[in-house]
Amino acid sequence: MMSHPHATAPPGAPTGKRVALAQPRGFCAGVRRAIGIVERTLDLYGAPVYVRKEIVHNHYIVSELQKRGARFVDSEDEVPEGAVCVFSAHGVSPAVRARADRRHLQVVDATCPLVAKVHQEALRFARDGRIILLVGHAGHEEVEGVLGEAPERTIVVETAEDVSRLDLADDTPAAYLTQTTLSFDETTRVVEALHRRFTDIVGPHDDDICYASRNRQNAIKELAGHNDLVLVVGSRNSSNSLRMVEVARGHGCAAHLVPDVTHLDERWLEGVSRIGISSGASAPEILVGELVDRLAALGYGDVEVQQGALEDVVFAMPGRLADPVTGRVPRTLLADEVR
Repeated sequence: MMSHPHATAPPGAPTGKRVALAQPRGFCAGVRRAIGIVERTLDLYGAPVYVRKEIVHNHYIVSELQKRGARFVDSEDEVPEGAVCVFSAHGVSPAVRARADRRHLQVVDATCPLVAKVHQEALRFARDGRIILLVGHAGHEEVEGVLGEAPERTIVVETAEDVSRLDLADDTPAAYLTQTTLSFDETTRVVEALHRRFTDIVGPHDDDICYASRNRQNAIKELAGHNDLVLVVGSRNSSNSLRMVEVARGHGCAAHLVPDVTHLDERWLEGVSRIGISSGASAPEILVGELVDRLAALGYGDVEVQQGALEDVVFAMPGRLADPVTGRVPRTLLADEVR
């Protein structure tokens, strides 16, 4: 592990207590791109800019963008006709796009490219005449968007136990897709159950679970094996953050979700000398820093960063947001400053 300059224990603090920071943690490329899209759209069009749903599932990010002029709405029907509307990173169904078009909205699409890939796979499997078994959490925005590509041919499957309850013949031509932010281990169990059940089933060319979710879950497994407690910084509606907590618990370590430092329960620290910290793919580093500082004040001043996968993925922003003179998309503030 590498030392970390974040915090030091106060004078007289107990020794032997330490914090290990997961690597990688925090923003993925899709989240950074989505936040940057809202910022750049505000620069180009001015406030207000309407955003359908939360741009990413993090309360801090939403609050900061609201201060800058973003207005978050639950439905495109709430956006004034002809106004600028950003679609969130989680993607939307064709029906949403059609309603936005009828309202003449100026749409800027912040759908994560990895989510967009799942949409394209759904269309391909539907054209092939297959029943699509979408592994994911019913009601999640990403699942709702993919489901909308071929609703008459798609069934949402949440667990391996659900597979045996499907009212389909075993020789039904089927295909499976997965939500990008699932637990890799749990999803593997569901996919294996699907292959055992159906004699004619195909899947995507590449795994749908995004690189960031997998990397963060692998880092959490490492934390769980060497610490007494794992804390995951992330909002309660963040699927990938919740999965990280589940992964830590599944590997035998106590773990809790911490939306921000005010949610730290000091009772969790009783008898704990080693704490592992990570953050979901939509959680900014500033929230991790505040948690580390609070733990330092409680005696956990020895901070190290574990070695982990290097992430250098960058997703291009939409061309319509490029500078009209240079043709480039300028750097954004919030997406960069909280890395």
